[in-house]
Amino acid sequence: MKVGLAFGSNLGDRLKHLQQAKAYALSLSNEGWHVTSPLYETVPVGCPPNSPKFLNAVLEIEFGGAPKTLLKKILAYEVAHGRDRGLPKNAARTIDIDILYFGEKEIMEKDLLVPHPRMAERRFVLLPLSTIQPNLIVKGTGKTVRMLLRELRGGDGEVKFVQQDW
Repeated sequence: MKVGLAFGSNLGDRLKHLQQAKAYALSLSNEGWHVTSPLYETVPVGCPPNSPKFLNAVLEIEFGGAPKTLLKKILAYEVAHGRDRGLPKNAARTIDIDILYFGEKEIMEKDLLVPHPRMAERRFVLLPLSTIQPNLIVKGTGKTVRMLLRELRGGDGEVKFVQQDW
Protein backbone atom coordinates (compact mmCIF):
# COMPACT_ATOMS: atom_id res chain seq x y z
CA MET A 1 0.00 0.00 0.00
CA LYS A 2 1.36 3.44 -0.87
CA VAL A 3 1.60 5.57 2.25
CA GLY A 4 2.37 9.28 2.45
CA LEU A 5 4.36 10.50 5.46
CA ALA A 6 5.00 14.13 6.38
CA PHE A 7 8.18 14.91 8.33
CA GLY A 8 8.97 18.00 10.36
CA SER A 9 11.62 19.12 12.83
CA ASN A 10 12.26 22.44 14.54
CA LEU A 11 14.63 21.53 17.38
CA GLY A 12 18.32 20.70 17.35
CA ASP A 13 19.97 19.45 14.18
CA ARG A 14 16.80 19.52 12.11
CA LEU A 15 18.34 18.03 8.97
CA LYS A 16 19.91 15.16 10.90
CA HIS A 17 16.60 14.40 12.63
CA LEU A 18 14.81 14.25 9.27
CA GLN A 19 17.51 12.13 7.65
CA GLN A 20 17.39 9.62 10.50
CA ALA A 21 13.58 9.51 10.43
CA LYS A 22 13.64 9.02 6.66
CA ALA A 23 16.09 6.11 7.05
CA TYR A 24 13.79 4.57 9.64
CA ALA A 25 10.73 4.96 7.39
CA LEU A 26 12.63 3.38 4.51
CA SER A 27 13.43 0.42 6.75
CA LEU A 28 9.67 -0.11 7.06
CA SER A 29 9.09 0.09 3.31
CA ASN A 30 8.60 -3.02 1.22
CA GLU A 31 11.85 -3.48 -0.69
CA GLY A 32 12.84 0.09 0.15
CA TRP A 33 10.59 1.58 -2.55
CA HIS A 34 10.03 5.29 -2.01
CA VAL A 35 9.59 8.73 -3.51
CA THR A 36 10.98 11.76 -1.68
CA SER A 37 10.02 15.42 -1.89
CA PRO A 38 12.55 18.22 -1.63
CA LEU A 39 13.21 19.76 1.76
CA TYR A 40 11.58 23.06 2.74
CA GLU A 41 12.04 25.49 5.61
CA THR A 42 8.77 26.78 7.00
CA VAL A 43 7.47 29.28 9.49
CA PRO A 44 5.71 27.53 12.40
CA VAL A 45 1.92 27.42 12.07
CA GLY A 46 -0.24 27.18 15.19
CA CYS A 47 2.82 26.97 17.43
CA PRO A 48 3.71 28.96 20.55
CA PRO A 49 5.23 32.43 19.96
CA ASN A 50 8.93 32.51 19.01
CA SER A 51 8.97 28.86 17.96
CA PRO A 52 11.92 28.00 15.70
CA LYS A 53 11.38 27.40 11.97
CA PHE A 54 10.72 23.89 10.74
CA LEU A 55 12.31 21.77 8.08
CA ASN A 56 9.56 19.82 6.31
CA ALA A 57 9.38 17.14 3.66
CA VAL A 58 7.13 14.32 2.45
CA LEU A 59 8.03 10.72 1.73
CA GLU A 60 5.91 8.07 0.06
CA ILE A 61 6.70 4.45 0.87
CA GLU A 62 5.18 1.07 0.12
CA PHE A 63 4.00 -0.39 3.45
CA GLY A 64 2.67 -3.93 3.82
CA GLY A 65 1.26 -3.75 7.33
CA ALA A 66 -1.85 -2.31 8.94
CA PRO A 67 -2.31 1.44 9.53
CA LYS A 68 -2.29 0.99 13.34
CA THR A 69 0.97 -0.95 13.11
CA LEU A 70 2.57 1.91 11.20
CA LEU A 71 1.21 4.46 13.67
CA LYS A 72 2.63 2.54 16.65
CA LYS A 73 6.04 2.32 14.98
CA ILE A 74 6.04 6.04 14.16
CA LEU A 75 4.99 7.09 17.66
CA ALA A 76 7.63 4.84 19.24
CA TYR A 77 10.27 6.27 16.89
CA GLU A 78 9.32 9.86 17.74
CA VAL A 79 9.55 9.25 21.49
CA ALA A 80 12.84 7.34 21.15
CA HIS A 81 14.26 10.31 19.23
CA GLY A 82 13.37 13.10 21.63
CA ARG A 83 9.72 13.88 20.97
CA ASP A 84 8.13 14.78 24.30
CA ARG A 85 4.43 13.95 23.99
CA GLY A 86 3.81 15.54 27.42
CA LEU A 87 4.38 19.05 26.05
CA PRO A 88 1.52 21.29 24.89
CA LYS A 89 0.18 20.75 21.37
CA ASN A 90 2.48 22.14 18.63
CA ALA A 91 5.42 22.70 20.99
CA ALA A 92 8.86 22.63 19.37
CA ARG A 93 9.97 19.08 18.59
CA THR A 94 12.92 17.14 17.32
CA ILE A 95 10.78 15.05 15.01
CA ASP A 96 7.16 14.92 13.90
CA ILE A 97 5.91 12.26 11.50
CA ASP A 98 2.31 12.28 10.29
CA ILE A 99 0.50 9.73 8.14
CA LEU A 100 -1.03 11.79 5.33
CA TYR A 101 -2.65 8.95 3.42
CA PHE A 102 -2.70 5.18 3.49
CA GLY A 103 -3.59 4.08 -0.02
CA GLU A 104 -7.26 4.74 -0.59
CA LYS A 105 -8.23 4.03 3.01
CA GLU A 106 -10.30 6.40 5.11
CA ILE A 107 -9.71 5.84 8.81
CA MET A 108 -11.65 7.64 11.49
CA GLU A 109 -10.50 6.40 14.87
CA LYS A 110 -9.75 8.26 18.06
CA ASP A 111 -5.99 8.10 17.61
CA LEU A 112 -5.75 7.87 13.80
CA LEU A 113 -7.43 10.00 11.16
CA VAL A 114 -6.52 9.27 7.55
CA PRO A 115 -6.27 11.20 5.36
CA HIS A 116 -4.64 13.66 7.72
CA PRO A 117 -7.44 16.07 8.67
CA ARG A 118 -5.46 19.30 8.16
CA MET A 119 -3.26 18.46 5.20
CA ALA A 120 -5.49 20.35 2.74
CA GLU A 121 -4.97 23.54 4.79
CA ARG A 122 -1.20 23.36 5.21
CA ARG A 123 1.18 24.77 2.62
CA PHE A 124 4.09 23.10 4.44
CA VAL A 125 2.47 19.75 3.63
CA LEU A 126 0.89 20.46 0.25
CA LEU A 127 3.96 22.01 -1.38
CA PRO A 128 6.31 19.06 -0.72
CA LEU A 129 3.49 16.61 -1.47
CA SER A 130 2.81 18.34 -4.79
CA THR A 131 6.33 17.49 -5.93
CA ILE A 132 5.69 13.75 -5.65
CA GLN A 133 1.90 13.36 -5.96
CA PRO A 134 0.43 16.48 -7.63
CA ASN A 135 -2.56 14.58 -9.00
CA LEU A 136 -3.42 12.71 -5.81
CA ILE A 137 -7.07 13.36 -4.98
CA VAL A 138 -7.34 14.20 -1.30
CA LYS A 139 -10.27 12.26 0.10
CA GLY A 140 -13.06 14.43 1.40
CA THR A 141 -12.12 17.37 -0.84
CA GLY A 142 -12.62 15.93 -4.34
CA LYS A 143 -9.55 17.96 -5.35
CA THR A 144 -6.00 17.14 -6.28
CA VAL A 145 -3.02 18.21 -4.19
CA ARG A 146 -2.11 20.67 -6.97
CA MET A 147 -5.59 22.22 -6.93
CA LEU A 148 -5.61 22.54 -3.13
CA LEU A 149 -2.20 24.18 -3.17
CA ARG A 150 -3.27 26.64 -5.86
CA GLU A 151 -6.43 27.53 -3.89
CA LEU A 152 -4.64 27.93 -0.58
CA ARG A 153 -4.61 31.50 0.60
CA GLY A 154 -1.91 33.12 2.72
CA GLY A 155 -1.91 32.94 6.48
CA ASP A 156 -0.35 29.54 6.90
CA GLY A 157 3.23 30.77 6.77
CA GLU A 158 6.12 31.10 4.41
CA VAL A 159 7.66 28.04 2.75
CA LYS A 160 11.19 28.23 1.36
CA PHE A 161 12.94 25.59 -0.77
CA VAL A 162 16.11 24.32 0.96
CA GLN A 163 17.44 21.39 -1.07
CA GLN A 164 16.38 18.61 -3.40
CA ASP A 165 17.98 15.65 -1.64
CA TRP A 166 17.96 15.02 2.08
